[in-house]
Amino acid sequence: MATDKMKFYATGRRKTSIARVWMFNGDGKITINRRDAEHYLTRDTNLKLVEQPLQATGTTDQYDVWCTARGGGLSGQAGAIRLGIARALLRVSEEYRDALKGAGYLTRDARKKERKKYGRKGARARFQFSKR
Repeated sequence: MATDKMKFYATGRRKTSIARVWMFNGDGKITINRRDAEHYLTRDTNLKLVEQPLQATGTTDQYDVWCTARGGGLSGQAGAIRLGIARALLRVSEEYRDALKGAGYLTRDARKKERKKYGRKGARARFQFSKR
């Protein structure tokens, strides 16, 4: 288990967002880009997404999380932070693997934006067709 001064680092990615996560013993405070998570993530769904790995392992009040998130939007950053927190919890203890893996928090969401194709309006959508 973790001692007083130990830090645990992990990286998470989602869409075009990259999150670097540091975890250390504390009282459950989550800091994203030097701001409280409540102030940085404007949607409650994104805030709950970030807290899911801690709740699944029952360590919500045991570790402080400090992370930097770059790229993408807030939803992508929240997903990247969630993966980073889950990976950092594995570095704390391998006992959390079953709970995290069962909930799907250790799986990298590989979905990305599909590129626009030539001759089309978007990735899949065609240009509007006019019969006359």
